[in-house]
Amino acid sequence: MVNCSRPGSPALLEALGPVFNQRFIRPVKNMATPTNVSIGFILYGILGVQWKNEFVSWDPDQCGSSRITLPRKKLWAPDVVINEFMEKNSAPPVPYVYLWSNGTVTDMQPVRVVSSCRLDIYNFPFDIQNCTFTFNAFFHRKSAVQMILSVSTDDILKHSKEVMATMGEWELVGVTSNKFHFPVLDEEDADDPYDELRFYITVRRRPTLYVVNLLIPSCFLITLDLFSFLLPPQSMDRSSFKMTLILGYTVFLLIMNDLLPITGHTIPLINVFLCLCLALMVASLLETILVTNLLCGSSNFSPVPRWVQVLVLHTLGCLVWLPPKPRDPGDSTTRSPTAQVAEESRAGEKPPEEKGSEVEYKALEELRRLGKDLQAIRLQVDQQLTGDQRSEEWIQVGFIIDRLLFGLYIFFISVSFTTIIIIWVNSYNQ
Repeated sequence: MVNCSRPGSPALLEALGPVFNQRFIRPVKNMATPTNVSIGFILYGILGVQWKNEFVSWDPDQCGSSRITLPRKKLWAPDVVINEFMEKNSAPPVPYVYLWSNGTVTDMQPVRVVSSCRLDIYNFPFDIQNCTFTFNAFFHRKSAVQMILSVSTDDILKHSKEVMATMGEWELVGVTSNKFHFPVLDEEDADDPYDELRFYITVRRRPTLYVVNLLIPSCFLITLDLFSFLLPPQSMDRSSFKMTLILGYTVFLLIMNDLLPITGHTIPLINVFLCLCLALMVASLLETILVTNLLCGSSNFSPVPRWVQVLVLHTLGCLVWLPPKPRDPGDSTTRSPTAQVAEESRAGEKPPEEKGSEVEYKALEELRRLGKDLQAIRLQVDQQLTGDQRSEEWIQVGFIIDRLLFGLYIFFISVSFTTIIIIWVNSYNQ
Protein backbone atom coordinates (compact mmCIF):
# COMPACT_ATOMS: atom_id res chain seq x y z
CA MET A 1 0.00 0.00 0.00
CA VAL A 2 1.41 3.35 -1.04
CA ASN A 3 0.87 6.25 1.37
CA CYS A 4 0.96 9.77 0.03
CA SER A 5 2.07 12.67 2.25
CA ARG A 6 -0.46 14.98 0.58
CA PRO A 7 -2.87 14.86 -2.34
CA GLY A 8 -1.34 15.50 -5.76
CA SER A 9 0.77 13.92 -8.44
CA PRO A 10 4.19 15.00 -7.07
CA ALA A 11 3.50 13.32 -3.72
CA LEU A 12 2.19 10.20 -5.47
CA LEU A 13 5.24 10.05 -7.69
CA GLU A 14 7.50 10.39 -4.65
CA ALA A 15 5.62 7.60 -2.84
CA LEU A 16 6.05 5.32 -5.85
CA GLY A 17 9.85 5.53 -5.64
CA PRO A 18 10.30 2.10 -4.00
CA VAL A 19 8.10 0.54 -6.69
CA PHE A 20 10.33 1.93 -9.42
CA ASN A 21 13.31 0.20 -7.85
CA GLN A 22 11.51 -3.13 -8.30
CA ARG A 23 10.84 -2.69 -12.03
CA PHE A 24 13.31 -5.41 -12.93
CA ILE A 25 11.23 -8.20 -11.36
CA ARG A 26 7.76 -9.44 -12.14
CA PRO A 27 5.30 -7.51 -9.94
CA VAL A 28 3.89 -10.35 -7.82
CA LYS A 29 4.26 -10.99 -4.10
CA ASN A 30 4.23 -14.75 -4.64
CA MET A 31 6.28 -15.99 -7.59
CA ALA A 32 3.84 -18.87 -8.08
CA THR A 33 1.11 -16.35 -8.93
CA PRO A 34 0.88 -15.77 -12.71
CA THR A 35 0.50 -12.28 -14.13
CA ASN A 36 -2.63 -11.99 -16.25
CA VAL A 37 -1.95 -9.88 -19.32
CA SER A 38 -5.12 -8.63 -21.02
CA ILE A 39 -4.80 -8.25 -24.78
CA GLY A 40 -7.02 -6.04 -26.88
CA PHE A 41 -6.51 -4.07 -30.07
CA ILE A 42 -8.23 -1.97 -32.69
CA LEU A 43 -7.36 -2.92 -36.24
CA TYR A 44 -5.91 0.49 -36.94
CA GLY A 45 -2.53 0.16 -35.32
CA ILE A 46 -3.24 0.48 -31.57
CA LEU A 47 -2.37 -2.38 -29.25
CA GLY A 48 -3.85 -2.36 -25.76
CA VAL A 49 -2.12 -4.39 -23.02
CA GLN A 50 -3.07 -4.47 -19.32
CA TRP A 51 -1.58 -6.24 -16.34
CA LYS A 52 -1.67 -6.04 -12.55
CA ASN A 53 1.23 -4.72 -10.47
CA GLU A 54 0.76 -6.20 -6.99
CA PHE A 55 3.35 -3.87 -5.52
CA VAL A 56 1.18 -0.84 -6.12
CA SER A 57 -2.10 0.36 -4.62
CA TRP A 58 -3.20 3.62 -3.07
CA ASP A 59 -6.21 5.46 -1.83
CA PRO A 60 -7.43 7.83 -4.56
CA ASP A 61 -8.86 10.21 -1.93
CA GLN A 62 -5.60 10.34 -0.01
CA CYS A 63 -3.39 10.76 -3.10
CA GLY A 64 -5.86 12.96 -5.03
CA SER A 65 -5.86 10.85 -8.21
CA SER A 66 -7.00 7.42 -9.33
CA ARG A 67 -4.31 7.14 -11.97
CA ILE A 68 -0.96 8.54 -12.95
CA THR A 69 1.03 8.67 -16.18
CA LEU A 70 4.52 7.22 -15.89
CA PRO A 71 7.38 6.41 -18.26
CA ARG A 72 7.24 2.81 -19.37
CA LYS A 73 10.82 2.17 -18.30
CA LYS A 74 9.87 2.92 -14.68
CA LEU A 75 7.71 -0.21 -14.41
CA TRP A 76 7.96 -3.85 -15.29
CA ALA A 77 6.34 -4.66 -18.68
CA PRO A 78 5.49 -8.07 -20.11
CA ASP A 79 7.45 -9.26 -23.12
CA VAL A 80 4.44 -9.60 -25.42
CA VAL A 81 5.32 -10.17 -29.08
CA ILE A 82 3.38 -10.75 -32.30
CA ASN A 83 4.68 -13.85 -34.03
CA GLU A 84 3.65 -12.77 -37.51
CA PHE A 85 5.93 -9.73 -37.54
CA MET A 86 7.83 -9.53 -40.83
CA GLU A 87 9.39 -6.09 -40.37
CA LYS A 88 10.39 -3.88 -37.50
CA ASN A 89 7.61 -1.82 -35.96
CA SER A 90 7.76 1.58 -37.66
CA ALA A 91 4.98 3.23 -35.64
CA PRO A 92 6.01 6.23 -33.48
CA PRO A 93 6.82 5.09 -29.92
CA VAL A 94 4.70 6.18 -26.96
CA PRO A 95 6.93 6.15 -23.85
CA TYR A 96 4.15 6.42 -21.24
CA VAL A 97 1.74 4.08 -19.50
CA TYR A 98 -1.19 4.53 -17.15
CA LEU A 99 -0.87 3.27 -13.56
CA TRP A 100 -4.17 2.97 -11.71
CA SER A 101 -4.79 3.05 -7.98
CA ASN A 102 -5.57 -0.67 -7.85
CA GLY A 103 -2.22 -1.52 -9.44
CA THR A 104 -3.48 -2.03 -13.00
CA VAL A 105 -1.06 -0.90 -15.68
CA THR A 106 -2.51 0.11 -19.07
CA ASP A 107 -0.14 0.25 -22.01
CA MET A 108 -1.65 1.72 -25.21
CA GLN A 109 1.06 1.37 -27.82
CA PRO A 110 0.67 1.98 -31.58
CA VAL A 111 2.00 -0.93 -33.63
CA ARG A 112 2.39 -1.15 -37.40
CA VAL A 113 2.32 -4.83 -38.26
CA VAL A 114 3.63 -6.12 -41.58
CA SER A 115 2.54 -9.73 -41.26
CA SER A 116 2.70 -12.85 -43.39
CA CYS A 117 -0.63 -14.34 -44.50
CA ARG A 118 -1.35 -17.43 -46.50
CA LEU A 119 -3.21 -16.06 -49.53
CA ASP A 120 -5.86 -18.00 -51.38
CA ILE A 121 -6.19 -16.03 -54.64
CA TYR A 122 -8.13 -18.57 -56.67
CA ASN A 123 -11.26 -16.35 -56.67
CA PHE A 124 -9.30 -13.11 -57.24
CA PRO A 125 -10.56 -10.35 -57.31
CA PHE A 126 -13.57 -11.72 -55.39
CA ASP A 127 -11.39 -13.37 -52.74
CA ILE A 128 -11.70 -13.36 -48.95
CA GLN A 129 -8.44 -13.65 -46.99
CA ASN A 130 -7.79 -14.79 -43.42
CA CYS A 131 -4.81 -13.44 -41.51
CA THR A 132 -3.65 -14.49 -38.06
CA PHE A 133 -2.17 -12.40 -35.23
CA THR A 134 -0.64 -14.48 -32.43
CA PHE A 135 0.21 -12.78 -29.12
CA ASN A 136 2.39 -14.53 -26.57
CA ALA A 137 5.18 -13.84 -24.09
CA PHE A 138 8.57 -14.36 -25.64
CA PHE A 139 10.32 -15.54 -22.47
CA HIS A 140 7.76 -16.16 -19.70
CA ARG A 141 5.85 -19.44 -19.56
CA LYS A 142 2.20 -20.02 -18.71
CA SER A 143 2.98 -20.27 -14.99
CA ALA A 144 4.34 -16.71 -15.06
CA VAL A 145 2.33 -14.86 -17.73
CA GLN A 146 -1.11 -15.78 -19.03
CA MET A 147 -2.83 -14.15 -22.00
CA ILE A 148 -6.48 -13.22 -21.63
CA LEU A 149 -8.88 -11.29 -23.88
CA SER A 150 -9.70 -7.86 -22.45
CA VAL A 151 -12.74 -7.15 -24.69
CA SER A 152 -14.95 -9.29 -26.88
CA THR A 153 -14.10 -9.80 -30.52
CA ASP A 154 -17.43 -8.20 -31.48
CA ASP A 155 -16.34 -4.98 -29.76
CA ILE A 156 -12.96 -5.18 -31.48
CA LEU A 157 -14.69 -5.54 -34.85
CA LYS A 158 -17.12 -2.72 -34.13
CA HIS A 159 -14.48 -0.24 -32.95
CA SER A 160 -12.14 -1.20 -35.81
CA LYS A 161 -14.81 -0.47 -38.40
CA GLU A 162 -15.58 2.88 -36.74
CA VAL A 163 -11.95 3.96 -36.67
CA MET A 164 -11.04 2.70 -40.14
CA ALA A 165 -12.83 5.26 -42.29
CA THR A 166 -11.01 4.05 -45.40
CA MET A 167 -9.36 0.68 -45.98
CA GLY A 168 -8.39 1.09 -49.61
CA GLU A 169 -8.50 -2.27 -51.33
CA TRP A 170 -9.66 -4.32 -48.34
CA GLU A 171 -12.84 -4.44 -46.27
CA LEU A 172 -12.86 -5.81 -42.72
CA VAL A 173 -15.37 -8.65 -42.44
CA GLY A 174 -14.81 -10.40 -39.09
CA VAL A 175 -12.55 -10.90 -36.08
CA THR A 176 -12.42 -14.09 -33.98
CA SER A 177 -10.03 -15.32 -31.32
CA ASN A 178 -8.86 -18.53 -29.72
CA LYS A 179 -6.44 -19.47 -26.98
CA PHE A 180 -3.67 -22.05 -27.33
CA HIS A 181 -0.84 -23.53 -25.33
CA PHE A 182 2.39 -23.72 -27.25
CA PRO A 183 4.57 -26.62 -26.02
CA VAL A 184 8.26 -26.23 -25.31
CA LEU A 185 11.04 -28.44 -26.60
CA ASP A 186 12.59 -28.96 -23.17
CA GLU A 187 11.16 -32.20 -21.74
CA GLU A 188 11.82 -31.06 -18.17
CA ASP A 189 9.45 -28.09 -18.63
CA ALA A 190 6.91 -29.87 -20.83
CA ASP A 191 4.19 -29.25 -18.23
CA ASP A 192 4.72 -25.49 -18.44
CA PRO A 193 4.02 -24.41 -22.04
CA TYR A 194 3.77 -20.92 -23.46
CA ASP A 195 0.37 -19.26 -23.33
CA GLU A 196 -0.71 -17.57 -26.54
CA LEU A 197 -3.77 -15.71 -27.77
CA ARG A 198 -4.54 -15.96 -31.48
CA PHE A 199 -6.76 -13.58 -33.46
CA TYR A 200 -8.18 -14.43 -36.88
CA ILE A 201 -8.77 -11.40 -39.09
CA THR A 202 -11.06 -11.86 -42.11
CA VAL A 203 -10.87 -9.26 -44.86
CA ARG A 204 -12.59 -9.07 -48.23
CA ARG A 205 -11.10 -7.48 -51.32
CA ARG A 206 -13.03 -4.68 -52.98
CA PRO A 207 -13.24 -5.91 -56.60
CA THR A 208 -14.55 -2.75 -58.29
CA LEU A 209 -11.11 -1.63 -59.49
CA TYR A 210 -10.35 -4.99 -61.09
CA VAL A 211 -13.81 -5.42 -62.59
CA VAL A 212 -13.66 -2.00 -64.26
CA ASN A 213 -10.03 -2.23 -65.42
CA LEU A 214 -9.69 -5.94 -66.24
CA LEU A 215 -12.91 -7.90 -66.60
CA ILE A 216 -15.15 -5.39 -68.40
CA PRO A 217 -12.55 -4.48 -71.11
CA SER A 218 -11.79 -8.16 -71.65
CA CYS A 219 -15.48 -8.96 -72.00
CA PHE A 220 -15.92 -6.09 -74.45
CA LEU A 221 -13.02 -7.26 -76.63
CA ILE A 222 -14.08 -10.91 -76.64
CA THR A 223 -17.65 -9.86 -77.49
CA LEU A 224 -16.34 -7.67 -80.31
CA ASP A 225 -14.40 -10.64 -81.65
CA LEU A 226 -17.62 -12.67 -81.45
CA PHE A 227 -19.48 -10.20 -83.69
CA SER A 228 -16.62 -10.31 -86.20
CA PHE A 229 -18.03 -13.69 -87.29
CA LEU A 230 -20.78 -11.72 -89.00
CA LEU A 231 -18.24 -10.48 -91.55
CA PRO A 232 -17.88 -12.58 -94.73
CA PRO A 233 -15.17 -15.25 -94.22
CA GLN A 234 -13.63 -14.64 -97.64
CA SER A 235 -13.22 -10.92 -96.92
CA MET A 236 -9.74 -9.73 -95.99
CA ASP A 237 -11.31 -7.20 -93.61
CA ARG A 238 -12.24 -10.01 -91.24
CA SER A 239 -8.71 -11.33 -90.78
CA SER A 240 -7.30 -7.80 -90.50
CA PHE A 241 -9.92 -6.94 -87.90
CA LYS A 242 -9.08 -10.02 -85.83
CA MET A 243 -5.32 -9.35 -86.00
CA THR A 244 -5.94 -5.80 -84.77
CA LEU A 245 -8.00 -7.15 -81.87
CA ILE A 246 -5.28 -9.62 -80.85
CA LEU A 247 -2.63 -6.91 -80.94
CA GLY A 248 -4.77 -4.55 -78.88
CA TYR A 249 -5.64 -7.25 -76.33
CA THR A 250 -1.98 -8.21 -75.93
CA VAL A 251 -0.99 -4.60 -75.26
CA PHE A 252 -3.90 -4.32 -72.80
CA LEU A 253 -2.70 -7.38 -70.84
CA LEU A 254 0.86 -6.01 -70.68
CA ILE A 255 -0.39 -2.69 -69.32
CA MET A 256 -2.68 -4.30 -66.74
CA ASN A 257 -0.18 -6.95 -65.65
CA ASP A 258 0.62 -5.03 -62.44
CA LEU A 259 -2.97 -5.43 -61.24
CA LEU A 260 -2.71 -9.23 -61.19
CA PRO A 261 -1.46 -10.97 -58.01
CA ILE A 262 2.07 -12.33 -58.07
CA THR A 263 1.90 -14.41 -54.86
CA GLY A 264 -0.19 -17.36 -53.86
CA HIS A 265 -0.30 -21.13 -54.02
CA THR A 266 -2.88 -21.44 -56.80
CA ILE A 267 -3.48 -19.89 -60.21
CA PRO A 268 -6.20 -17.23 -60.03
CA LEU A 269 -9.35 -17.94 -61.96
CA ILE A 270 -9.08 -14.56 -63.67
CA ASN A 271 -5.71 -15.57 -65.18
CA VAL A 272 -7.37 -18.63 -66.70
CA PHE A 273 -10.15 -16.42 -68.06
CA LEU A 274 -7.72 -13.96 -69.66
CA CYS A 275 -5.64 -16.78 -71.18
CA LEU A 276 -8.76 -18.42 -72.62
CA CYS A 277 -9.86 -15.10 -74.10
CA LEU A 278 -6.51 -14.70 -75.84
CA ALA A 279 -6.52 -18.35 -76.95
CA LEU A 280 -9.99 -17.98 -78.47
CA MET A 281 -8.93 -14.86 -80.34
CA VAL A 282 -5.90 -16.66 -81.78
CA ALA A 283 -8.01 -19.72 -82.65
CA SER A 284 -10.53 -17.43 -84.33
CA LEU A 285 -7.80 -15.87 -86.48
CA LEU A 286 -6.40 -19.29 -87.45
CA GLU A 287 -9.91 -20.48 -88.32
CA THR A 288 -10.44 -17.40 -90.50
CA ILE A 289 -7.21 -18.13 -92.36
CA LEU A 290 -8.26 -21.76 -92.87
CA VAL A 291 -11.74 -20.86 -94.10
CA THR A 292 -10.39 -18.19 -96.46
CA ASN A 293 -7.95 -20.73 -97.90
CA LEU A 294 -10.76 -23.26 -98.40
CA LEU A 295 -13.00 -20.72 -100.09
CA CYS A 296 -10.34 -19.36 -102.43
CA GLY A 297 -8.29 -22.44 -103.29
CA SER A 298 -10.56 -25.43 -102.81
CA SER A 299 -10.71 -26.11 -106.56
CA ASN A 300 -7.07 -27.22 -106.44
CA PHE A 301 -7.52 -29.54 -103.47
CA SER A 302 -7.78 -33.30 -103.54
CA PRO A 303 -11.16 -34.88 -102.73
CA VAL A 304 -12.38 -34.60 -99.14
CA PRO A 305 -11.21 -37.65 -97.12
CA ARG A 306 -13.83 -40.09 -95.96
CA TRP A 307 -13.25 -39.43 -92.25
CA VAL A 308 -13.63 -35.67 -92.81
CA GLN A 309 -16.93 -36.29 -94.59
CA VAL A 310 -18.21 -38.42 -91.71
CA LEU A 311 -16.90 -36.27 -88.86
CA VAL A 312 -17.33 -32.76 -90.25
CA LEU A 313 -19.94 -32.84 -93.01
CA HIS A 314 -22.38 -35.30 -91.45
CA THR A 315 -21.79 -35.18 -87.66
CA LEU A 316 -20.68 -31.60 -86.96
CA GLY A 317 -22.74 -30.27 -89.87
CA CYS A 318 -25.95 -31.56 -88.30
CA LEU A 319 -24.81 -30.26 -84.90
CA VAL A 320 -24.43 -26.67 -86.17
CA TRP A 321 -27.49 -26.87 -88.47
CA LEU A 322 -25.48 -27.05 -91.71
CA PRO A 323 -26.29 -30.55 -93.06
CA PRO A 324 -24.62 -31.67 -96.32
CA LYS A 325 -26.49 -30.86 -99.51
CA PRO A 326 -28.04 -33.87 -101.27
CA ARG A 327 -26.34 -34.78 -104.54
CA ASP A 328 -28.19 -34.65 -107.86
CA PRO A 329 -28.32 -38.19 -109.33
CA GLY A 330 -27.86 -36.76 -112.82
CA ASP A 331 -24.54 -35.27 -111.82
CA SER A 332 -23.04 -38.50 -110.55
CA THR A 333 -21.11 -38.96 -113.82
CA THR A 334 -19.25 -35.90 -114.99
CA ARG A 335 -17.82 -35.73 -118.49
CA SER A 336 -15.40 -33.22 -119.92
CA PRO A 337 -16.89 -30.57 -122.24
CA THR A 338 -14.64 -31.62 -125.16
CA ALA A 339 -15.71 -35.26 -124.97
CA GLN A 340 -19.38 -34.33 -124.74
CA VAL A 341 -19.18 -31.96 -127.71
CA ALA A 342 -17.25 -34.53 -129.77
CA GLU A 343 -19.88 -37.16 -129.02
CA GLU A 344 -22.68 -34.84 -130.05
CA SER A 345 -20.83 -33.91 -133.24
CA ARG A 346 -20.36 -37.52 -134.15
CA ALA A 347 -24.00 -38.19 -133.50
CA GLY A 348 -24.97 -35.30 -135.80
CA GLU A 349 -22.85 -36.39 -138.74
CA LYS A 350 -24.58 -38.06 -141.65
CA PRO A 351 -23.22 -40.78 -143.88
CA PRO A 352 -21.34 -39.60 -146.94
CA GLU A 353 -24.09 -40.79 -149.23
CA GLU A 354 -26.61 -38.44 -147.65
CA LYS A 355 -24.51 -35.30 -148.30
CA GLY A 356 -25.70 -32.76 -150.82
CA SER A 357 -23.63 -30.57 -152.98
CA GLU A 358 -20.15 -29.41 -152.03
CA VAL A 359 -21.29 -25.87 -151.07
CA GLU A 360 -24.01 -27.14 -148.83
CA TYR A 361 -21.56 -29.53 -147.25
CA LYS A 362 -19.07 -26.75 -146.40
CA ALA A 363 -21.81 -24.54 -144.94
CA LEU A 364 -23.04 -27.44 -142.86
CA GLU A 365 -19.53 -28.13 -141.57
CA GLU A 366 -19.11 -24.50 -140.61
CA LEU A 367 -22.36 -24.54 -138.71
CA ARG A 368 -21.33 -27.73 -136.94
CA ARG A 369 -18.02 -26.13 -135.96
CA LEU A 370 -19.81 -23.10 -134.55
CA GLY A 371 -22.21 -25.38 -132.69
CA LYS A 372 -19.32 -27.26 -131.09
CA ASP A 373 -17.70 -24.01 -129.93
CA LEU A 374 -20.95 -22.71 -128.49
CA GLN A 375 -21.63 -26.01 -126.75
CA ALA A 376 -18.14 -26.04 -125.21
CA ILE A 377 -18.58 -22.45 -124.04
CA ARG A 378 -21.95 -23.27 -122.51
CA LEU A 379 -20.57 -26.31 -120.66
CA GLN A 380 -17.63 -24.28 -119.32
CA VAL A 381 -19.97 -21.54 -118.08
CA ASP A 382 -22.27 -24.09 -116.42
CA GLN A 383 -19.32 -25.76 -114.69
CA GLN A 384 -18.02 -22.39 -113.49
CA LEU A 385 -21.42 -21.35 -112.10
CA THR A 386 -22.40 -24.57 -110.38
CA GLY A 387 -18.90 -25.38 -109.11
CA ASP A 388 -17.19 -28.66 -108.83
CA GLN A 389 -18.59 -31.11 -106.26
CA ARG A 390 -15.18 -31.48 -104.63
CA SER A 391 -14.81 -27.72 -104.23
CA GLU A 392 -18.29 -27.45 -102.74
CA GLU A 393 -17.50 -30.06 -100.11
CA TRP A 394 -14.37 -28.21 -99.00
CA ILE A 395 -16.29 -24.93 -98.84
CA GLN A 396 -18.95 -26.67 -96.76
CA VAL A 397 -16.22 -27.90 -94.38
CA GLY A 398 -15.03 -24.30 -93.95
CA PHE A 399 -18.51 -23.00 -93.19
CA ILE A 400 -19.10 -25.77 -90.62
CA ILE A 401 -15.84 -24.99 -88.80
CA ASP A 402 -16.73 -21.29 -88.81
CA ARG A 403 -20.18 -21.97 -87.37
CA LEU A 404 -18.75 -24.38 -84.77
CA LEU A 405 -16.24 -21.84 -83.44
CA PHE A 406 -19.00 -19.23 -83.35
CA GLY A 407 -21.04 -21.55 -81.14
CA LEU A 408 -18.03 -22.20 -78.88
CA TYR A 409 -17.57 -18.44 -78.55
CA ILE A 410 -21.17 -17.99 -77.42
CA PHE A 411 -20.87 -20.88 -74.95
CA PHE A 412 -17.60 -19.55 -73.47
CA ILE A 413 -18.92 -16.00 -73.06
CA SER A 414 -22.16 -17.22 -71.44
CA VAL A 415 -20.36 -19.52 -68.99
CA SER A 416 -17.76 -16.85 -68.16
CA PHE A 417 -20.30 -14.12 -67.47
CA THR A 418 -22.42 -16.46 -65.36
CA THR A 419 -19.42 -17.66 -63.34
CA ILE A 420 -18.19 -14.12 -62.68
CA ILE A 421 -21.61 -13.02 -61.45
CA ILE A 422 -22.03 -16.08 -59.20
CA ILE A 423 -18.59 -15.70 -57.61
CA TRP A 424 -19.16 -11.97 -57.10
CA VAL A 425 -22.51 -12.56 -55.39
CA ASN A 426 -21.16 -15.38 -53.22
CA SER A 427 -18.25 -13.22 -52.03
CA TYR A 428 -20.74 -10.76 -50.52
CA ASN A 429 -22.91 -13.47 -49.00
CA GLN A 430 -20.08 -14.96 -46.96
